[in-house]
Amino acid sequence: MDRVRTLPIMLGIAVTGFITTLDNTVVNVALPSVQRALGLDLQDLEWVGTSYVLSFGALLLAGGRLADLLSCRPVLVAGLTVFTAASVAGGLATDGGTLILARTVQGVGAALVIPATLAVITGHLPAARRALAVGLWTGALAVALALGPVLGGFLTEHWGWRWVFFLNVPFGVLGLLLAGAVPAAVRRPGPSPLRRLDVPGVVLSAAALYLLAYGLLEGGAHGFARWPVPQCLFAAALAARLFVAREVRAAAPLLDLGLFRDRLLSGGTAAQVLWGIGVNGVFFFTTLYLQQVLGFSATRAGLAFLPLALALLALTPFAERLCARWGAHRVIAAGLVLVAWGLVQVSMTGLRTSYLGLQPGLLLIGVGSALTTPLTIRSLAAVPPSRNGMASGVVSAAREISGVFGIALVGVVLTHTRRAELAAGSDPRTAFLDGYAAGLRLAAGCVLGGALVTFWALRHRAGAARRHRAGAARRHRRTGRSLSHK
Repeated sequence: MDRVRTLPIMLGIAVTGFITTLDNTVVNVALPSVQRALGLDLQDLEWVGTSYVLSFGALLLAGGRLADLLSCRPVLVAGLTVFTAASVAGGLATDGGTLILARTVQGVGAALVIPATLAVITGHLPAARRALAVGLWTGALAVALALGPVLGGFLTEHWGWRWVFFLNVPFGVLGLLLAGAVPAAVRRPGPSPLRRLDVPGVVLSAAALYLLAYGLLEGGAHGFARWPVPQCLFAAALAARLFVAREVRAAAPLLDLGLFRDRLLSGGTAAQVLWGIGVNGVFFFTTLYLQQVLGFSATRAGLAFLPLALALLALTPFAERLCARWGAHRVIAAGLVLVAWGLVQVSMTGLRTSYLGLQPGLLLIGVGSALTTPLTIRSLAAVPPSRNGMASGVVSAAREISGVFGIALVGVVLTHTRRAELAAGSDPRTAFLDGYAAGLRLAAGCVLGGALVTFWALRHRAGAARRHRAGAARRHRRTGRSLSHK
């Protein structure tokens, strides 16, 4: 593919990653204004905040399979169209029900966009460009996470909460224009590819992921013993069991379980889950810490993450070069160790920490995350082209659920520790800080586990590659000797 055609594809990858991730964070700051404007109660407000994540995570596997069946371009265009239209509907909403529905449909669009985007990287870009494309995509995700609170606070304060949703429209239109650069698939005569879509598998996987995400979010906010959290988690486990049984028997499964025999995909996916637990925990709860403990404004709290995002963007292009020189298993594992170190550093901040006092820990997280960016492309490296969308859906679903799980896990530790401290007579700020520190240390332990998994999984692949090169060299030498004797 020529360079001119590759450029708009790579820009489109960055744009789609940015807008779909931005919607995870930009709305949170605007929720108090939304509540006042639409007269919502607390339960309605929670649904406004979580409905996007729930539908997004629930349908990622289906989005990945559609990218395989229909090719990347139509699925990407459909997802961007749905996402942009739902953003307009959200901005025009006059009641809570309409806004919650619009947020849910936004998640449906994002679930089509993300797997199709990753499938474009692995299926339509030359090998030399894939690492850079993944770096741009990961960097766009980090910038969206960091700028979400800043943009949300600024737009809500100066233009009104509706512009939090209208902000997506120009990015969605730009993404649609850039999607035209993705090669269109050649339509073969015969029945529609949609006939091969495993509809029961879609229903069961969506139910399992939706119930799991909802149970984790509700459990993190209100406790895992409170109804309906245990029931949701049990139903999620049952739906997952039925899904696996269905996929084993299906002639054209939604998810080929044989993909997980590849150590790189299974190990890389597990490592991304563990990384996501730590990073999402620090983003979500550090924002609360900055505002509730240190007294930062919403805009200033968001700006605290800007150096982290800039460090990630600046260092991401060098990650693949370091992997080529030192080995991906060493570089990515080292990056995860740095992220864990940064989480521990952030957990040690106190009641009077300044903006600059936060930066060493946050910068370690940014630098470490930059070194982990090749993990996505390594996870998908051995996947057959006909399964690119399917595997991309798996990786995307794992990342999304890891974010929910990270918020829930850190939230449970924070809540439990804070209650114990308050019962012991501590003041509210100190109790929150102690719970926050305990939650981040647990998240750091999860990220360290991801470093061990990465070193194990990628080292196996690196060793196999070395053995392959050594075997090829021996065959070349034997061929050379045989020719010299003739």
